[in-house]
Amino acid sequence: MLEKIVIANRGEIALRILRACHEMGIKTVAVHSTVDRDLKHVLLADESVCIGPAPSIDSYLNVPALISAAEVTDAVAIHPGYGFLSENADFAERVEQSGFIFIGPKAETIRIMGDKVEAIRAMKKTGVPCVPGSDGPLDDNSERNLEFGKKIGYPVIIKASGGGGGRGMRVVHNEANLQNAIELTQAEAGAAFGNSVVYMEKYLETPRHVEFQVLADSHGNAIHLGERDCSMQRRNQKVIEEAPAPGITPEQRARMGEVCAQACRDIGYRGAGTFEFLYQDGEFYFIEMNTRVQVEHPVTEMITGIDIIKEQLRIAAGETLSIKQEDIKINGHAIECRINAEHATTFIPSPGLITQFHAPGGPGIRCDTHIYNEYRVPPNYDSMIGKLIAHGDTRDSALARMKLALAEMVIEGINTNIALHQSLIEDSAFKAGGTNIHYLEKKLGL
Repeated sequence: MLEKIVIANRGEIALRILRACHEMGIKTVAVHSTVDRDLKHVLLADESVCIGPAPSIDSYLNVPALISAAEVTDAVAIHPGYGFLSENADFAERVEQSGFIFIGPKAETIRIMGDKVEAIRAMKKTGVPCVPGSDGPLDDNSERNLEFGKKIGYPVIIKASGGGGGRGMRVVHNEANLQNAIELTQAEAGAAFGNSVVYMEKYLETPRHVEFQVLADSHGNAIHLGERDCSMQRRNQKVIEEAPAPGITPEQRARMGEVCAQACRDIGYRGAGTFEFLYQDGEFYFIEMNTRVQVEHPVTEMITGIDIIKEQLRIAAGETLSIKQEDIKINGHAIECRINAEHATTFIPSPGLITQFHAPGGPGIRCDTHIYNEYRVPPNYDSMIGKLIAHGDTRDSALARMKLALAEMVIEGINTNIALHQSLIEDSAFKAGGTNIHYLEKKLGL
């Protein structure tokens, strides 16, 4: 097993990784910026290294500083968590070239999956169903682009090949606006991602976001852990996630899960990963693969009993998967609410001092957070400060437990989005299950 790892992240995921490491007897090195010296995982780690000032570009995105931290502490591996450099192929390559283990897929796999055009090509070769589209990048040939639009059928969506996090997308409803939309998206993509390549897909008007969790080792073994529904979104950012996805049958789960697992075997995937699909009218359409642990991984852990972080660590150590597909059983239902330091209706970020914090408890409740009384939320990073997860024998039981947990949760001194979650848990459409990805924005009037 790995002797010591650097946790190249912050906040709740860094603490989550640290706990898994300590359970397995792995020593930890916490890296942190100057404003993060009081983070919970920094205080609990075996060692800590300051890697720079508050701006991410000078700390958590500072590759030489991260590798130096591994060198000076005699660590053997680096876990990137999610966000920051977790899906940066150049970082993964630098880590391996420097003699350390990157706890994630191979750099070439990350590079392919990070390019949406290449990812779609790779998935089509393995038999994963994809959204009808241009099957390649668009250029300045307006006649060719119009032919694509006519063949696919309007509305279409123009997407940045190097995009992510809901950015670099533009919906087009008729051919009169097509070429202008392509040029605008190309310009925005070049400025935001350093990659101006865009492609075209059919725009599905009422899809759900359903994703499959996979685990694959370096010995050719791959399994899936079922699916999650992440359709409750605001500006393409997930707000509530649940597992299993309402309305997905065991037969659909088995079929699509095996398609994803086989794709992992075909491309030589290694580590934890997620295949994200749009689901509409009983059909799945691949949109992207996340080559890292997901924010929403706890709901899958709650219904399968599998510790995904521990599995990542075992895979990185070169071990064979300890579980087979037939070992995976879906137990009940789990729901996760992302708790953000932001106003519940205006969504304005709310950094500052937490004067009072009380975590909810009770059967089936899990609270993944790094905050504590007198912790100061810095203004420099993402506003998510925790995740509240409720598990029950049924979806109704999980919803009831989440309602109680949200009522029990106390965070004072800053604004949070707890009130938003309380309203969503009581929303009749959400309670019925199966809302599409546009539902929340329409509800909020966005």
